[in-house]
Amino acid sequence: QVQLVESGGGLVQAGGSLRLSCAASGRTFSTYTMGWFRQAPGKEREVVATISWSGDNTYYRDSVKGRFTISRDNAKNTVYLQMNSLKPEDTAVYYCAAGREGLYSYWGQGTQVTVSS
Repeated sequence: QVQLVESGGGLVQAGGSLRLSCAASGRTFSTYTMGWFRQAPGKEREVVATISWSGDNTYYRDSVKGRFTISRDNAKNTVYLQMNSLKPEDTAVYYCAAGREGLYSYWGQGTQVTVSS
C-alpha cells in the first residue's frame, strides 16, 4: 500500500510562485513514475507534469513548460512541483499520483492552488 500526501497549496497572486510537495510511504517509491495532475471546477482532470523513477525523464504539458519544474528525492520519498509565473488559469486542485506502465494507481487527497488576477 502506497499513501501520498500533498502539501504547499494556497492562494497566490498572478506572477507569483508556489512549491508543492508530495510525501509517499513505502520503500518502493523509487520504482514508480510520479505525476502531478490538476482539476478545475467543471473541467476534466489533466496531467501537469510527470517524472520517471530515475528522475532523468520528465514531461510537461505545453501550458506549463518553462514555468513549472517537477523533481523528486527518492531518499526522502518525496516529489515536488515548483510553480513559477503562476496564472489564473492554473487555479485547480492539484493531485500527486504514483504508477507504473502508464497507469497511476495511487493518488493523494489533493491540494488547492488559487491564483488571483
